[in-house]
Amino acid sequence: MTGPVAETRLLQRSINRRCHLVGALLALAAVIVIGRAVQLQVFNQAFLNEQAAARHLRVERLSAHRGTITDRNGEPLAVSTPVDSVWVTPRDLVAAPDYIRPLAVALGLDPESLITRLTRNVDKEFMYLKRHMNPADAARIAQQGIPGVRLLREYRRYYPAGEVTGHLIGFTDIDDRGQEGLELAFDHHLRGQAGSKRVLKDRLGQVVEDIESIEPPRPGRNTIASIDLRLQYLAYREMKAAVHRSNAGSGSAVIIDVDTGEVLAMVNQPSYNPNDRSQFAAYRYRNRAITDIFEPGSSFKPLIIAAALESGRYQPDSEVDTAPGYVRVGAKTIEDSTNLGRIDLATVLARSSNVGATKIAMSLEPATLWSVLSGFGLGRTSASGFPGESAGLLSHYQNWRPISQATLAYGYGLSVTPLQLVQAYAVLAAGGLQRPVSLLAVNQPPIARRVVRRDTADALMAMLEIVVSPKGTGQRAAVSGYRVAGKTGTTRKFAGGGYSEDRYTAVFAGVVPASNPRLAAVIVIDEPGTGEYYGGHVAAPVFAQVMAGALRILAIPPDQVDELRDGSVTVAVNRK
Repeated sequence: MTGPVAETRLLQRSINRRCHLVGALLALAAVIVIGRAVQLQVFNQAFLNEQAAARHLRVERLSAHRGTITDRNGEPLAVSTPVDSVWVTPRDLVAAPDYIRPLAVALGLDPESLITRLTRNVDKEFMYLKRHMNPADAARIAQQGIPGVRLLREYRRYYPAGEVTGHLIGFTDIDDRGQEGLELAFDHHLRGQAGSKRVLKDRLGQVVEDIESIEPPRPGRNTIASIDLRLQYLAYREMKAAVHRSNAGSGSAVIIDVDTGEVLAMVNQPSYNPNDRSQFAAYRYRNRAITDIFEPGSSFKPLIIAAALESGRYQPDSEVDTAPGYVRVGAKTIEDSTNLGRIDLATVLARSSNVGATKIAMSLEPATLWSVLSGFGLGRTSASGFPGESAGLLSHYQNWRPISQATLAYGYGLSVTPLQLVQAYAVLAAGGLQRPVSLLAVNQPPIARRVVRRDTADALMAMLEIVVSPKGTGQRAAVSGYRVAGKTGTTRKFAGGGYSEDRYTAVFAGVVPASNPRLAAVIVIDEPGTGEYYGGHVAAPVFAQVMAGALRILAIPPDQVDELRDGSVTVAVNRK
């Protein structure tokens, strides 16, 4: 069959075949799609969940709270306050460049510098933009919905007493790790352990839901320092005034509890404020009372007398002939300001006789002298555990020459820290017993070690009371109503291969109340610049002011009442 009808039938058959083919293809595609859907949703469900989790589930760090440091009475010395740090995923922010400049302005950053940092770290997942912001300010940044920008809760250290306790407490770095002082010494105790949690985030990176806690954060443990903040303020005020008054280069003061070995106050000048990081410089924040050494001068003589009494060659009433007012040791001539003649041991201390002390020291066996001095803790660090503590310098007696033993008698040729010196005086005050120095509060007095006999310590205390009487060099250290025992010291500073003629260190070390000792203290004024440089003139009055306040604060009763209105004699409490 030909013609139009045949052509129409052929065309219809072609269309039908094409329709069937298309239908078959569509049916096949539908089967494939359905099969793939079944495969993914039934057989590969775990895989899909993993992929979703990888895109929306995140593990976030939970910062741990650092332990608090308080004084012995619970007053805060170092606390942690919550802050927020702003961070970003660089590639997310780079993909939205219109947000960069407004964000930089809001954070107080230079826009060009921020752009440079972002491009350099574009392959990283995490980059800090600004650390330790006020939470309210940080929240305003987060609320702007800037791509990639997040907040991280952290803690910043705050020191309520500021510069008053700066040298002792120290500070932490921006990551809350101890860097100086007690913050460093007990960082393992104070530092907490960060935790983590799994959270669900949306496409903008905002937390939608907390899914689970992986590990809870463990806060650091609180620490109780040994200091009494009231005494610390008192000592700081008086030391600051003294350094200013004498135009000195620096100064230090340490107060120790005789019965426990606890440091009740420790201050230095110049100081620094640990809340202000712009003040962080080594010369400002080093704790001079523990790290700096000096030659103690005549404040060392009581330890020489203690060694003499321990040797058995001397008794408290023994005498030494200082005539004609000088003594030669090798090529060196050691002199007193006047010829004191024949004097007893108490006068050697009261008049601070270099000749008397030298003759006593030279009469002792070097091994005996060294053993007693070493027993006081000289030449080694204390048990304080403070970072950077100096051991001082006390050379072994086998290295001594005659001149070494002679100058040692009046406090030259060896070096101590203020902490070592006050610990030595605390030994005398405690009846010859030494307790470990502690910068942490103790629950009960630690076991003591005997350094010298009780009668030796008692004899020294009686002699040191005379030093603070009108007969001695330390009369300006007297505290009204209390018996005071102590010793002055004045040393020339070593400089340029010899001892300077115009640079001095003034020292006073003492104990109160002498009848029943509770506190031992050392005052060191370095390089006073007003012309007055003797320990009795510069350091002793500071001791008197500090101790008068400390005795009042601690409610320690007077042990001496002079010149009562009824004319009665001095009333004194017998020493325990």
